[in-house]
Amino acid sequence: MKIIKQACVSLCILFLLLIIYGCSNKRSSEVMGDVMSISLFEIYKTQRKPVYKDVTSQSLYLTMRDGVKIAIDVILPKGIPDHEKLPALMIMARYWRSFQLRLPERRGKAPMGPRAPIVDFLTSYGYAVVIVDARGSGASSGIWQYLWSQDEIKDYGEVTQWVTKQSWSNGIIGALGVSYEGTTAKFLTVSHPTTKAVIPQEMEFDVYSDIVFPGGIFNDSFVKGWENTNLYLDSNRVPKEWGWSAQIFVKGVRPVDADRKKIQLKQALGEHKNNPDVYEIAKEITYRDDPYGDLDVTFDDMSIFSYKESIEESGAAISGWGSWMDGSTSDTAIRRFINFNNPQYAVIGSWIHTGDKNGSPYAKPKSPSIPDLKSQWHVILGFLDHRLINIKHEDLPEKILFYYTMGEKRWKSTEVWPPVGTTKQRWYMTENGALSHEAPTAETGTDDYTVDFDVTTGTENRWHTQDGVTPVIYRDRSKIDKCLLTYTSPALNEDMEITGYPVVNLYVTSTATDGAFYVYLEDVDEKGKVTYITEGQLRAIHRRISDENPPYKMLVPYHSFKQKDSMPLIPGEISELTFGLLPTSVLIKKGHRIRIAIAGHDKDTFERIPAEGIPRITISRNKIHASYIELPVIER
Repeated sequence: MKIIKQACVSLCILFLLLIIYGCSNKRSSEVMGDVMSISLFEIYKTQRKPVYKDVTSQSLYLTMRDGVKIAIDVILPKGIPDHEKLPALMIMARYWRSFQLRLPERRGKAPMGPRAPIVDFLTSYGYAVVIVDARGSGASSGIWQYLWSQDEIKDYGEVTQWVTKQSWSNGIIGALGVSYEGTTAKFLTVSHPTTKAVIPQEMEFDVYSDIVFPGGIFNDSFVKGWENTNLYLDSNRVPKEWGWSAQIFVKGVRPVDADRKKIQLKQALGEHKNNPDVYEIAKEITYRDDPYGDLDVTFDDMSIFSYKESIEESGAAISGWGSWMDGSTSDTAIRRFINFNNPQYAVIGSWIHTGDKNGSPYAKPKSPSIPDLKSQWHVILGFLDHRLINIKHEDLPEKILFYYTMGEKRWKSTEVWPPVGTTKQRWYMTENGALSHEAPTAETGTDDYTVDFDVTTGTENRWHTQDGVTPVIYRDRSKIDKCLLTYTSPALNEDMEITGYPVVNLYVTSTATDGAFYVYLEDVDEKGKVTYITEGQLRAIHRRISDENPPYKMLVPYHSFKQKDSMPLIPGEISELTFGLLPTSVLIKKGHRIRIAIAGHDKDTFERIPAEGIPRITISRNKIHASYIELPVIER
């Protein structure tokens, strides 16, 4: 459910300008960045050469069962023989399937839209691509009721059924997409169960806890920005956030070919005015089981995990992608890997939401991703070739997960998660702001912290990149850490690899009945520079660890976030908060120190809790109430 403004900005700035200079056929470098990246990604990298140079395209409406007209673009390789039948790849969009430009269309190229030009790449290898405007968005009519509504999912099944009946189709279907489109790709296995392979990238597994309420805390900045962008798109306006180039070159969404006077488009836009305001609805939600506005649905009904049985029954192969630094998408990749029995080829990198820039805090900001985007496309193509047209590659197990270790700059693979060799290493919070392997022995010991509501992780963090525009940049945190409660280990005697889910256990006392607790895992080098690694957060009223079975397998303590489990804090009374941090894979170098930093707010991202007042919290660190963090360490 993420805005893909980055796709629009990058396309409008880069590819629209390339049109002007006549360079639209040039591609990025295939340099991957390091030897291990090449050895891993070569496994699925196709050895095929492009077959087709140009494409043909048409845009038309398909009428659904209830009369709603769905706009689609059909893009085929140009010059396919009459007898040739092609597999089709579906891309199902919420943010315009393609643009109407103020410049002439690129001759022989796919219609430009809010995504990197992977369509031209895939069609050159003999795939048909069909791009769909979700109902209530783009040029499609109807109302967009909520994220991935039942009607929307059914639409994709009907469109795909139409595709399989076309003269150029061999009936074989795959789907791919980033962000919202990644989720629709996954849902195609539900609405069209003969779908053979899907590539969901940078998406959520659990809408409530992954993006709208991480740790039960409202992700105010993202949801507000997402709704604002959708408001522009649904009224056929180019959002200001997309930048000057988009404002100059893009008129709006592409009408279908037969609607030259835009009569049908205007009718559709009139219906879009009835789309609900996601931000206003989400603001009224606190618990997982709260209804979504006036509808009889919750965020669980919009989440992939609720469709586990149908997705597994489809048997579709899944190549799920995520990033350690892109919201919770690495968490999604891991949970999908351990919960679904489908054949899986999972990938977790360190890139930003669109995959084209590095998000690792150990890399230069905005440097190319490892591997670069073009190389990622070759991996995608290799997976599709294997699963859709039976081009075999090096033998791989049915389930394998490739992951990138930041700080070490190495790609690794595992058939199980946690990886073999993982051990849990406990670090206790002790006096003088220290972390120690030794549990505290003193009967007393506490640290006080008055919540600073001005502290922030900035506006270029892992949550802001999900708008599709923002890079991930975590600068030296030594200054901001002075405003937080910190605990730091001695210098490490040897390198330490942390791969998996850190879990924190805090004994806290507060002057308020509620609060937000943020825990940051950091790397402090010999000169005192502080590098962000990962984070976890929990709203205090959600602190109860449920004794019920969770809705899916998870590797951190299970908080239901349901109303029945709500537990307000009792001021002055010690409460236990145990929760997981987002997963990571990082190498902490010898001589560096591990730091845990605790905050009560992140002002540029999350809702303020409590809304008024300035709580004072106390962390207990004694024999009776020993606060600690448990790190997943890989033996080296």
